[in-house]
Amino acid sequence: MKSLIKIILFTLLLLIVYLQQPVFADTVDGVNGAKIFSANCAGCHINGGNIIRRGKNLKMKALKKYKMDSVEAISNIVTYGKNNMSAYKDRLSESEIQSVSTYVLEQAENNWRKR
Repeated sequence: MKSLIKIILFTLLLLIVYLQQPVFADTVDGVNGAKIFSANCAGCHINGGNIIRRGKNLKMKALKKYKMDSVEAISNIVTYGKNNMSAYKDRLSESEIQSVSTYVLEQAENNWRKR
């Protein structure tokens, strides 16, 4: 009986320690970035493509060609827009823009493979 109580207490202790672990921002940003992208960007940029201007897609080759291969550059165009690309500064928070920009760059680095 004492050993059963010790096992239960030990299990509870492990559960408490596990639940106290921080959620890493990368994980949260990745999930948020994917949701934001799906809600705001995927209409034109499905799977990293571009239904308006085929060559201005979100694949790494195009991002490098147009010097958009950094979170800062992507954040800038998401914030202020350019040509056919709408500005999102009035629709998304700075944090959401950072999350979606990070997501886009990560997806481009992984050739837009499904997770």
